[in-house]
Amino acid sequence: MYLSKATLVNYRNFERARFVFGKGVNTIIGENGSGKSNLFRAIRLLLDANIYRSAYAMEEMDFFRMKECWKGHWIVISLEFDEISQNEAIQSLFLHRGAVIDGNKVGSATYNLIFRPNQSIRMQLSELAPGDNDSLKELQEKISINDYESYFTGRSIADFSNVAVYRDIVGDFKKVKFPAVSSHLIGSPIPNQLSVAKEVSFTFVKALRDVVSDFAGNRQNPLLNLLKRKSEEIDCEKYKPITDKVKALNADIEILPDVQDVRSDIIDTIAETAGEAYAPAGLHIKSDLPSEAEKLFQSLKLFVGENDENYAGDISEVSLGGANLIYLTLKLLEFKYQRKKESVANFLIIEEPEAHIHTHIQKTLFGNIRYENTQIIYSTHSTHISEASNIDKVNVLARKGRLCESYQPATGLDPKEIRHLQRYLDATRSSLLFAKGVILIEGDAEEIMIPALVREVLGISLDELGISLINIRSTGFENVACVFHKSRIKRYCSIITDLDTAIADTDKSDLDTPTLARYKRKMAASQKAGVARKVRLDNFCKGNVYLSVHYASHTFEVDFIKSGNEEEVHDVVDEVYEDDDTKALSRKEIMSGNVSVYGKRALTMATYAGKGWFAIQLAEKISPCTTIPDYILNAVFDAQASISESLRLRIIQHRVSTFKRFEYFQDFAAAVYEAEEQLQALEDGIIDYENVLNALELIFPTDKLIQKLVGL
Repeated sequence: MYLSKATLVNYRNFERARFVFGKGVNTIIGENGSGKSNLFRAIRLLLDANIYRSAYAMEEMDFFRMKECWKGHWIVISLEFDEISQNEAIQSLFLHRGAVIDGNKVGSATYNLIFRPNQSIRMQLSELAPGDNDSLKELQEKISINDYESYFTGRSIADFSNVAVYRDIVGDFKKVKFPAVSSHLIGSPIPNQLSVAKEVSFTFVKALRDVVSDFAGNRQNPLLNLLKRKSEEIDCEKYKPITDKVKALNADIEILPDVQDVRSDIIDTIAETAGEAYAPAGLHIKSDLPSEAEKLFQSLKLFVGENDENYAGDISEVSLGGANLIYLTLKLLEFKYQRKKESVANFLIIEEPEAHIHTHIQKTLFGNIRYENTQIIYSTHSTHISEASNIDKVNVLARKGRLCESYQPATGLDPKEIRHLQRYLDATRSSLLFAKGVILIEGDAEEIMIPALVREVLGISLDELGISLINIRSTGFENVACVFHKSRIKRYCSIITDLDTAIADTDKSDLDTPTLARYKRKMAASQKAGVARKVRLDNFCKGNVYLSVHYASHTFEVDFIKSGNEEEVHDVVDEVYEDDDTKALSRKEIMSGNVSVYGKRALTMATYAGKGWFAIQLAEKISPCTTIPDYILNAVFDAQASISESLRLRIIQHRVSTFKRFEYFQDFAAAVYEAEEQLQALEDGIIDYENVLNALELIFPTDKLIQKLVGL
């Protein structure tokens, strides 16, 4: 038996979310605050026998922060299992009121925790006249969290994440229409004495934040829990010889002469200072070494020699990574002990295990966690752990304002597409699963130059925009871009590629030299491939709002100069060539203004120096005055759903400051003064954000970057 699906409705930061799991190892990835811990908490409420039953009685804070009032709404946590064990106890949980339906046993089933208004409140809701919003609000004002109940059901056929189904079961709050009786869709009630948690092996490893303090306590101490699980019930007779020795040792300590002398001195001093009337009747100094078997277990500590096998120190002396690794190891061993109980299913949930653990250990450890007949689900921020994950067993969490959504990257892909995608998701490229937006590129030049351009010209980094730049190192973008889709990951992805349009005439001529003929053939072939690539990618992205393609007319190096950046390339000539005549000719060609001339020279320089190294040299020449080619600028802004007001304002302020600082922009002096006045007025609260944008649009009518920012 394994968990195949989890559905959360109105729970914490999930309005309605669905998670899909497979047998074996599954991964949950997502940014901070995206709900990974809340998902695990929900699963534990149904499967972890160690969780306090009081947790089932939820609080107001457990409701999703919806626009409308939460009162009257339901929280639903629904788990769906496949390959249900034929074990009688498990079957009885999922069969309709304990009866076999049509003579068949259940192979898949649901187990639900529903937090809903009690019968009295549900009846009052059902008696409201349709459309009577005033009466609904009046009733909601009277409802408190104490009017709610926790209700467990099995064998449900409802898709609680479906809005229409939810309205049929719970009610339509807009139309004020509520059912008089509970729908059969929610399943059959499961008595308190029956519980899936009692029948399965479930171990939860919390996020590794302060494991040293856990070792110091009793309830959370993994070593103590491990010893208890190993021993199950402590046999007092077995430990009697040890406890007798401890008692004898305590007695021997107590009768030591120095101990008795100090005892007498304490008694005499109290009598002298407080008087006999107020002195305690009896006073003893006793040794407090534990003489009970269970307390002896609690006194055991783990000592570790991290770097020297001849020295073992307290766990507090070990490095953070070493302590976390030991803690994780003990929890895995605890799971192994529990698993030996031959439960009908085994679940191991691990929350963000990568803290302070070396990247090689992360990859090795989680590549090797494979337990037979065990389902493992772990959450992570680590690209190294996600690299070891199968993409068809990954759930991606994304924050969308006050709610969080869950995505399954492999949904609807065929096995071949999944294999291709998996091949690309190494430690670097798997970062695309964590990003708020993605730009896919094909080569080293873009990988080096785009971050530098954004940082210098926009005054912020791609990271601040939440964008991951992924170098595919080919033009096979479809193999990765396929995950950005309304059925998979609902995030925006820009593809940047070259059209490779010829920079000169490609027609054959009898007067062509062999070298020129080869050059023309190469340009023609590249141009033909570029046209075919555009047709292919345009068709691939058609109808997909999450994908956009942005083309360089020729190639990056050529289009960079074409966008007005001759000076930057001119300044790098000395670092590419050593011969003075070649340097002089190159500078002249770069400043020629003729694409066939400067284009050929730029490509020659890139080939001569190596495209990657040429890009590194060129990146050093970038300044805030450099122009970002239009196709790159559009790709950056199309790789995100929106840009916040604060970020847009930061870019605008950086741009205005650039006009002010560089002599190249002296013609903008009056405009800069006017723009600064507008920005100061915004800061003083005299005008609003939209008015500032409208003003800047008029102040800088020829600046493409300002115009782009205003139009976003």
